[in-house]
Amino acid sequence: MATSSSTPGAVPARQIPERIHRRRWAILSTLMLSLLIVVLDNSILNVAMKTIATPAPTGLGATQSELEWAINSYTLVFAGLLFTAGLLGDRLGRKKVLLLGLAVFGAGSVFAGISQSPTELIVFRAVMGLGGALVMPATLAILMNVFEREEQPRAIGIWAGGVGLAIAIGPIAGGLLLDHFWWGSVFMINGPIVLIALVAMLILVPDSKDPHPGRLDPLGVLLSVVGLVLLVYGIIRGGQLADFTGPQVVGTIVGGLVVLIVFVVHQKRSDHPSIDISYFRKPAFSAAIAAIALVFFALMGVSFFTVFYIQSVRGYTPLQAGLLFLPLAAAQMIFAPRARLAVDRYGARATCTFNMLVVAVTMLGMLLLGADTPIWVLEALFFLQGAGMAHIMPPATVAIMQSLPLEKAGSGSALNNVFRQVGGTLGVAVLGSLLSTSYRDGIQDKLDALPGVPAAARHAAGESIEATHGLADSMGPAGRSLTAAADDAFIHAMHITALGSVVVALIGAVVAVAFLPGKMAPAPQAAEPRDERKAGVER
Repeated sequence: MATSSSTPGAVPARQIPERIHRRRWAILSTLMLSLLIVVLDNSILNVAMKTIATPAPTGLGATQSELEWAINSYTLVFAGLLFTAGLLGDRLGRKKVLLLGLAVFGAGSVFAGISQSPTELIVFRAVMGLGGALVMPATLAILMNVFEREEQPRAIGIWAGGVGLAIAIGPIAGGLLLDHFWWGSVFMINGPIVLIALVAMLILVPDSKDPHPGRLDPLGVLLSVVGLVLLVYGIIRGGQLADFTGPQVVGTIVGGLVVLIVFVVHQKRSDHPSIDISYFRKPAFSAAIAAIALVFFALMGVSFFTVFYIQSVRGYTPLQAGLLFLPLAAAQMIFAPRARLAVDRYGARATCTFNMLVVAVTMLGMLLLGADTPIWVLEALFFLQGAGMAHIMPPATVAIMQSLPLEKAGSGSALNNVFRQVGGTLGVAVLGSLLSTSYRDGIQDKLDALPGVPAAARHAAGESIEATHGLADSMGPAGRSLTAAADDAFIHAMHITALGSVVVALIGAVVAVAFLPGKMAPAPQAAEPRDERKAGVER
């Protein structure tokens, strides 16, 4: 048997069967494959948007609203069901839920790839969101059950590096596929990868679950789903409208928050809660959750505007834009598995605080970017940003997962992913709204001065830099000055948005320095020694 060391006075350490311990790295590789396709698919879709908007037979002729919902239907289902999926894994078995999630995700991908209308694409993207929700919490929960406590930080670092890799290579893979195949290939590619992952899962990955799950909490599950769906929908809608003050947006967000408050009250009063709310009283747990949400808020907002900067202002193709994001992925791949070394030496508080400041500085560095700035400046900022994130995500995730009993690894992983997803969605919505508003303010005078252009056309052209460039192109040589003005207005709006990201990252640094522990102190995992039967670990 492989056993983890124990501290004086701690409860007996858990035991992992030797046959599972021997193949733990192969298991991690298999988990990474399933994680890769789920995370990669969101970033790969962004590259195909223009093609899908093209009329048939090249694309589907999707409108801007339909394109947004092709992305948001996935996000809405994914975020809304993450917590429920984690609970199902704890109760039914994480391997079973993971296999089901992969099958659903693969089927949804194939049907999305052969969609005949934007409506079909939106529906099948929602099916993919369901599959992704089942996959994500299970990967981290299984990881916690096959690695000893001492190796968990390293394994989680590799896991976090894989998330960064998937985000970065998605646009590259999408660009290559669209260069040689039709738009549906960005979804169909998931089919064979899912089949490989399913076979590897069946052979290598052990099952695990909570041996004492207690009674079901259907009301708690329902409240969590309704609350998260309303909250995420309100955030998405606010971003679409670039206005968070309207009654539809405010009402939905407030409604979601009210339902989630009711969920918390219900969990505190229930004798069989879905999640023990007392975990949030642990400063390390709550601070780590907040740090993850804040860093993804800042990062996703910046990623949103840098895509437009690279393609619309600098004129790079989607494939070239994807390649320019590689330093961000490379830094995460290099440093995330080694983040534990910094934590061992300096503690989680110092490591996360310093690197939150690194992320803030890289956001501030975006102010250096202009229409003619050497592209290596952006590459250097991406690399430093990736290095900073690589030293935040692993220790924060370790703090979350090691704060919970091992039997609750599924719900702990789900909470980690819920806050990351909500933080990222909020970042795109809020910072995207700030970008849109600032851009319109900067270009409106130029648009109003255009002779012979209807008011409706001027309004539409102020929606985005792409819309303004479209109007400028239709004007021929006379539109060159409008193109230059659009670039200047976008860069100014980008700088304002970057400052917003700086503020968010600095708040994350304050949270880290105030509440994260100086050292990742070991904590008991179980109340008694666990054998295979009690731990629920099986082939």
